[in-house]
Amino acid sequence: MDVTSVKEINNKKQKGKAMKTNDIKKGMKVKTGQLGTPVTGIMMDNMRGNTRLVNVKGSEVGMFDEMGSVYSHDILEVEVDGEWQEVEHTKKQLLLKEGVSTLLDIGW
Repeated sequence: MDVTSVKEINNKKQKGKAMKTNDIKKGMKVKTGQLGTPVTGIMMDNMRGNTRLVNVKGSEVGMFDEMGSVYSHDILEVEVDGEWQEVEHTKKQLLLKEGVSTLLDIGW
C-alpha cells in the first residue's frame, strides 16, 4: 500500500459527492488518520455520532491490528464501488476535533 500523509488525503480533490460519516455502514472499507499515518480499516457498526467502531489495520504501518472506537473526525475516506470518496463531517464532529486538538496542545 502507498503510504500517504493525512494532509495529502485531506487535500485530495473531491471526486463526486462526499459521504457523511453517519452514512457509512458496517462492512465498508475506510481510511482513518488517528495513528498519524492513514491506514485502512473495516467499519464494524451502523451507529451514528462522534465515535465509530472500526477494525483498524495498523500492521500497514508497523503497528498492531485492533478493533476499537475511532473518532468520526478521524475517518478520512470511504471506499464506495471500488473508488475512495472523501468523508464529510458534521459541525458537531468538527467541534469535537477542535476540542480534542486543544487538549492535546496543552498536554492534557
